[in-house]
Amino acid sequence: MAQAEIGLIGLGVMGSNLALNIAEKGNKIAVFNRTVERTHEFVEEAGALKDNIVPCATIEEFVAAIRPPRPIIIMIKAGEPVDQQMELLRPHLEKNDIMIDAGNANFRDTMRRFDALKDSGLTFIGMGVSGGEEGARHGPSIMVGGTEDSWKRVEKVLTSIAAKYNGEPCVAWLGENGAGHFVKTIHNGIEYADMQMIAEIYGILRDGLKMSATEIGEVFATWNKGRLNSYLIEITAKVLEAADPIGGKPIVDMILDKAGQKGTGKWSVIEAQNMGIPATAIEAAVAARSLSSLKGEREAAEKILGLPAVAPLSVSDRAAFIKDLESALLAAKIGAYAQGFAVMAAASKEFNWNLPMPTIAKIWRAGCIIRSQFLDEITSAFTKAPDAANLIVTPAFADMVKETDGSLRRVVSAAVLAGLPVPALASALGYFDSYRRGRGTANIIQAQRDFFGAHGFDRIDGADSHHGPWGSGLGAGA
Repeated sequence: MAQAEIGLIGLGVMGSNLALNIAEKGNKIAVFNRTVERTHEFVEEAGALKDNIVPCATIEEFVAAIRPPRPIIIMIKAGEPVDQQMELLRPHLEKNDIMIDAGNANFRDTMRRFDALKDSGLTFIGMGVSGGEEGARHGPSIMVGGTEDSWKRVEKVLTSIAAKYNGEPCVAWLGENGAGHFVKTIHNGIEYADMQMIAEIYGILRDGLKMSATEIGEVFATWNKGRLNSYLIEITAKVLEAADPIGGKPIVDMILDKAGQKGTGKWSVIEAQNMGIPATAIEAAVAARSLSSLKGEREAAEKILGLPAVAPLSVSDRAAFIKDLESALLAAKIGAYAQGFAVMAAASKEFNWNLPMPTIAKIWRAGCIIRSQFLDEITSAFTKAPDAANLIVTPAFADMVKETDGSLRRVVSAAVLAGLPVPALASALGYFDSYRRGRGTANIIQAQRDFFGAHGFDRIDGADSHHGPWGSGLGAGA
């Protein structure tokens, strides 16, 4: 029997779907699961694809079934379980064999694992996989970090299973060690912001304009035919239009307003802060999810504080306001993507990755959660201006910001005056207003810091200012 091209450990939902995708594309794959019963079940469920699947009962049998150098995908719970599985695998592997973590790993764990194998003869790939269960089965967006040689060994298989956009595979090697998992982390941070902004627009339509779920669904469906065309807008429309088959009520109105999170959004915020890059829309989205989980506290606070004593949202031209909402959402999305790409650009320098920004935008155009036509424009913008300091100063996006930020300003103003929470939309607006202002207000902050410090402050004219209270040495400021 011919050896498998690749192996996979962990036949949970994601692992099973990824293995089926690999087999369906004509690749022979060896599979192993901690419980042998699950391996047998998986093969039986595979139907006609079972001929491309090599089920293995032991690690020794599994490793022997794969063509050297052996690429082995580990698709289990992130964190310590991955380290444990790697330790179990190591004694059975040979020089140039590749362990691939395809879970939602913290990129710093990926870098640690990569370095730990550096002198062992083995190597490691951190592989970001986006698209959820459906993507794993039919075509995900794949972000690879590792050595170029290890990428070349798996390139054929990964290219065959990746999502395709106009025939182009949505997979790329992005750099050494943790590059792939870092890009996946920022992808998820942008996803948090995108979802939160959609939720805020939904809140304005529901609580401000008093529209029903079905009516709001129709609005989103219309938007999906225009510049906001994307997977998230599409599924939002479908969710809003779905009704309970028994009672007939909109499904969305029956879902508790508490959103969970797996940690990748938080990691993206932490890394942005570590590198000193503002990612305010992403931060606001992560904080909003945390607030949503405090359902009991929010209900108690409403009883104590009441809702804001403000006038309800008043709109003279409903159609024009809904058009403003569409443009406002586009503007805010630009802010979130600009922040995400700025964080990746900083990380690229920090870790010597040379991340290819146009390529990243390209491989997000299909298969992943934030896929949209918008990414075509980002690809074009970074291709034309690869060294741009920020997405919003590229010619195409500068024009888009100028065109849409008025709508964002009007929508945020109307929402705030009506007491409707819009933290992510407002953060995007604040980001634009701060980034585009040549002279800000941080001079007063620096003056405050220097007043309590031992040294002077930098003057606009470059003159020395070590005199008076500024050099008093009363202690360093914050």
